[in-house]
Order: sequence, then C-alpha cells, then structure tokens
Amino acid sequence: MLLKYLKQKRKLFLLAAICGLIFVICFSLYQFPIKTVLYPVALCGIVCAGFLISDYLNVRRKYLKLELMQSDEKMNMEYLPEADRLEEEVYQKLIHAMNENQQELYDSMEYKFAEMMDYYTVWAHQIKTPIAAMRLNLQNEDSVLSRKLMADLFRIEQYVEMVLMYLRLDSDSSDYVIKEHEIGSIVKAAVKKFSGEFISRKISLDMTEIDGTVITDDKWLSFVIEQVISNALKYTPKGTISIYMEEPKILCIKDTGIGIAPEDLPRIFEKGYTGYNGRADKKASGIGLYLCKRICTNLGHQISAVSEPDKGTLIRISLKQERLKVE
Repeated sequence: MLLKYLKQKRKLFLLAAICGLIFVICFSLYQFPIKTVLYPVALCGIVCAGFLISDYLNVRRKYLKLELMQSDEKMNMEYLPEADRLEEEVYQKLIHAMNENQQELYDSMEYKFAEMMDYYTVWAHQIKTPIAAMRLNLQNEDSVLSRKLMADLFRIEQYVEMVLMYLRLDSDSSDYVIKEHEIGSIVKAAVKKFSGEFISRKISLDMTEIDGTVITDDKWLSFVIEQVISNALKYTPKGTISIYMEEPKILCIKDTGIGIAPEDLPRIFEKGYTGYNGRADKKASGIGLYLCKRICTNLGHQISAVSEPDKGTLIRISLKQERLKVE
C-alpha cells in the first residue's frame, strides 16, 4: 500500500523538488552561504515529510476501514470513512444514491417474488380440493377407464405436491420437523401410494424387510423416496423394482429399466436437466431429482446414482447425518 501511495504522490514530490531547486538557485545568485540555503530547505523537507506521514496514516486508516466494509456481507453505508476532500464527498453522495436505488429495486423485486410465491402456493392448495372430489367419485366405480383415470389423477397429485415442495424449499416457513422415525414405515407408506401402478403395469416389487430408525423429517424424506420410485416406474417398461438396505442407514432403490446414459449421469441432479431419456419421454421436468438432492442436503442425507443403459439404475440414499440444515 505504501508504494501505491508514493506513486500517487509522485507529482507532489516532483513539484517539491522543483521548488527546492528554484529556492537553491535564487539564493545562490545572491551568493548566500551554503548553510543559509540548506537550513530552510531541510526545514521545509522535514515539515513536508511530517505532512506526508500524517496523510499516509489517514489514507491507510480509510483503506483498512473500506476493506473491512467490503468483507462485510451487509456493507452498511453508514460506516463509510468521513470525507476529507471535496471529491471524496461527491463520491460518497453518489455511492449513497446508488445504494438507495439498489435497495428500492431489491425491495420491489422481493415484494413481487413474495406475491408470486403466495399466489402459486394458494393455487397449489386450492387445486387439491377438486382432485380430492374427483378421487371420491372415481372410488365408487371399478372399470378400466376409472382405473386409468385414477392413475392419471395420482400423477397430477404428484405434480401438485412437487410444486408445493419446490415453493417451500427456500421459503422462511420450511416446516422441517426433525425427529426419530422408523425407516420401514416411511418406505412402506411411500410404496403403498404406487400399488395401483405396480399392478396395472405388471411391475414386480422386491422389497426386503427394512429395520432401523433415522433422524429426519418424515414428510420431506417421503417425498424423496416417492420421487425415486416414480422415476423407477416411469423408466421401467417391464421387470422388477427392488428396495432394500445395503448397509445400516443406506436405502437402495434399484430398477431393471432403460438406465441412464453415461454422459447424462453426472448431471441428473441438476435443476432442469432431463437428459436423453427425458427428451425422449417429453414429459420430464428435470425438477424431481433436483428437489431430491436439495432436500437430502437440507436433511443432512446424501443421494447418489449408479446406472447402465438397458440394465437399470440404482439410487442410494444415505440416511446418515452428514450435515443437518434446519431452517
């Protein structure tokens, strides 16, 4: 910093040197003794050096204060160093004006975003009412058409639930209730929702006895398991879906479906990424697995995938507490 300061003051040093030289020349012309010339020059040099040291310390204090402000996420403009010069005062007025405009823009965007989130949340909740009414009407019938309609209705419910989870994920009201749960109960409840689809599509289910407990939020973890089972059913035209515990607290969901291309596998948990299978299916949103990854991270769990084209996919959900995030 000292070198930068000295570089900024180079014009001042040059001016001082010229003035000193003029001073020496003028005194020499009048044939004054050399000591009489050097004493005032040295005295002026000492005064200038003192002034420069004081000015440097002042500049350094401001610099350190600005660096501290820059490292602060909030960057409170009230802590700006006091302006000593006219240009500093003008710069600070410009900074305050820009900060106020930015804050107004941020507040406006935040308000509009909150309004939009509230609207979609209300919509997602309200759409559940006609869905529930349709389900009640269809339960009184038992035909091929009613079973097909029930399957489609279930798929709509899944999409609505996905919307709600997506809206709640980053909101301040994310209702995580972390406590100890039976893993087997959560898995069985999730599988039961897909029982009709297993039967209608003639997909075998191989589920071993799942024991043990896990510290988690059962609602959010159930959503993750349901999404994985839903994907397994979607991309398994025929064969078997297996659910088992590989190790203590590592839940595995394996299918014998079409698998995932090697180039797509590293990106399946990215937001909006559908890959080759999603583009061919034309119904994939690229949101389901992204939500699963985010939810697992928030719950302190981990999710990973292993797959081979035409052989199937294995999803592992590690229920060990790596890092628990509670909003």
